[in-house]
Amino acid sequence: MRKKKEFFLEIYHLGIIKFGNFTLKSGLYSPIYIDFRPIASKPNLLIKLSKLLLNEINYLNFELICGVPYAALPIATALSLISNIPLIIKRKENKGYGTKQMIEGIYKKGQNCLIIEDVITSGDSLLKTIVDLEKVGLIVRNIISILDREQGGVYNIKKKGYKIITLFRIRDILKMLNSKNLLNKKETNLIKSLRVYKKSINTKRISYEEKRKIIFHPIGKKLIDITLKKKTNLILSADLTNSIKILKLVDLVGDLICGLKIHADIISDFSNSFIELLKNYSIKKNFLIIEDRKLCDVSYTNYLQIHNGIHKISSWADLITVHVMPGECSIKNLKIPYNVGLITISEMSSYGQLFDDNYIRKSINISLKNPKIIVGTVAQRKVDNRLLLFTPGINLFYQKKLLGNNYIHPNLAFKIKRSDFIIVGKAIYQSNDPKKITEKYKNIAWNSYKNEL
Repeated sequence: MRKKKEFFLEIYHLGIIKFGNFTLKSGLYSPIYIDFRPIASKPNLLIKLSKLLLNEINYLNFELICGVPYAALPIATALSLISNIPLIIKRKENKGYGTKQMIEGIYKKGQNCLIIEDVITSGDSLLKTIVDLEKVGLIVRNIISILDREQGGVYNIKKKGYKIITLFRIRDILKMLNSKNLLNKKETNLIKSLRVYKKSINTKRISYEEKRKIIFHPIGKKLIDITLKKKTNLILSADLTNSIKILKLVDLVGDLICGLKIHADIISDFSNSFIELLKNYSIKKNFLIIEDRKLCDVSYTNYLQIHNGIHKISSWADLITVHVMPGECSIKNLKIPYNVGLITISEMSSYGQLFDDNYIRKSINISLKNPKIIVGTVAQRKVDNRLLLFTPGINLFYQKKLLGNNYIHPNLAFKIKRSDFIIVGKAIYQSNDPKKITEKYKNIAWNSYKNEL
């Protein structure tokens, strides 16, 4: 124990702990960020760390070592060299050329592989690594991590039946740093906020009533009000090209949804009269209109696309979707009315999407920093409670790679992703009985939400 404490104090001075406002890989907010990558630049510390890890696992029987990409790779490499146990490399994504393999190295089906992780938060990236290793026939029984952030990840991993060892727990290292007077008053206060945050995310999801209190934007509050009044968290994606068909569909199922998502630019007979009728329906049946424009340009061009042209989106849409690939400035100075909000696209449900964890974190961070204009985000993972989470790719008879999409069941969206709203399209408007199917999705989604409280 003494050696571990001495080691952590030594690496602390490399600046591995940072205080501030951070969005983690999991999409969750944290006032503290821990990064072990600087150790890779200090060979003597990398060796010390490897020996500490080896001391924890020397009783285990394993034939291969694999580090969760990419932060744990130098640690896994050093451990392999010291222990003389072969290393295999897990890619984050298929490169699309060469062997196109996700697992690189020499291995045989049935070999037992030890996984190394640096920091465990939700455990999602670790579980993805396990899936890819098991796909090629490797056996995973044991995992070792440097730090447990104590935010549910270790519990999630153990629940799946895997054994996990961690060198440090966040509460222990923060207590140790405090006892050594290494933290200033501001950092100490941030730690206190971390404890509150940690407690809140380890419990079940918060209710819509609780979420309404922390959502800043008025249109976000309005959407929650509609949801609570109608007891529906279902958004219908009416990706239809004919205005009459859209209006007929809305007339049929409008009472069962909290939002209607359309693509104005695919409607062949788009007109002001169509918008006027649609707005009337939205008032009569009490739902919001979402224009899925997916703006993705510089600020001035985005401004023109919102306010000008034949669609004049800002004059009728309650919510507008945007990409933030051009950067945070692209959503500034759009001069949208106070009763119109933006939904960022942080992650999509399409198979082979190019969004990586780094981009997703940045997108979520931008969303959190702009509560006056951004209501929430589209993603396939849990996000901070200050954002509304919209989850597409929903199907009761879900299957991967169907028409280019990865579909999940509504229950999984609320239980695993902690979604606030699910978006359903073809499953409803292509069905023989849209009203019956809409009601089915509505009931399943609402019950899924209630069951998670």
